[in-house]
Amino acid sequence: MKNIFSFNYKTFGKMPDVFINVIKTSPLFIGASEKEIYSMLACLGSFAGKYEKNEAIFHANENITNVGLVLSGSLYLEREDYWGNRSLLLRVEKGELFGEIYACEPLLSTNISAISAEETVVLFMDVQRITTLCTSNCIYHSQLIHNLLSVLAKKAYMLTCKINHITKRTTRNKLLSYFSEQALLAGSSEFMIPFNRQELADFLSVNRSAMSAELSRMQSEGIITFCKNHIKLQKVDNPL
Repeated sequence: MKNIFSFNYKTFGKMPDVFINVIKTSPLFIGASEKEIYSMLACLGSFAGKYEKNEAIFHANENITNVGLVLSGSLYLEREDYWGNRSLLLRVEKGELFGEIYACEPLLSTNISAISAEETVVLFMDVQRITTLCTSNCIYHSQLIHNLLSVLAKKAYMLTCKINHITKRTTRNKLLSYFSEQALLAGSSEFMIPFNRQELADFLSVNRSAMSAELSRMQSEGIITFCKNHIKLQKVDNPL
């Protein structure tokens, strides 16, 4: 990691506009003014780090005390079993948070790793300063706690959705469950997924070759059409 900047009141107002714009729209700071954001960043002992592609942001079993916000790029949250088999949990995009569950409860074992998917800049904030009373009497602090709870609830919902996908009995059922969810989120039968073929297989916990064969069968049967990560669902009587 290359440390880009740290935040205190002496660096107030010196963050690049491109990063501040991401923070403004992040779920943690939604509704806050730019002045309030700068005040909170200083209060939370914030600092930012730059990571090259495939660089570890944190490893499994590390003690996590900071919540991360992706300012640019993206990263994967993944898990490896005893034999080194990789399972992709989530892809975290620009403007999204990660590590908040483990940072909120230090006694939890960190059983996942965070790996940059590309060149990535991450803003880190001390979550213990969010969940405890603010000594600086920040006006925005109570809203920050509310926003953090909302983020935790949404992350729990996303993981519940993933459990629903991977507990389907067949590869086809897993794919259809995931594609159905993405179509509903997009509000359209056409959508982009954030994974390449191997990443999608890892996310659904299936064999890549078997999944690719199933995708081809589904396309030949007129259930879907796809090109790389662009998917279009077709209306059929029984896709299963």
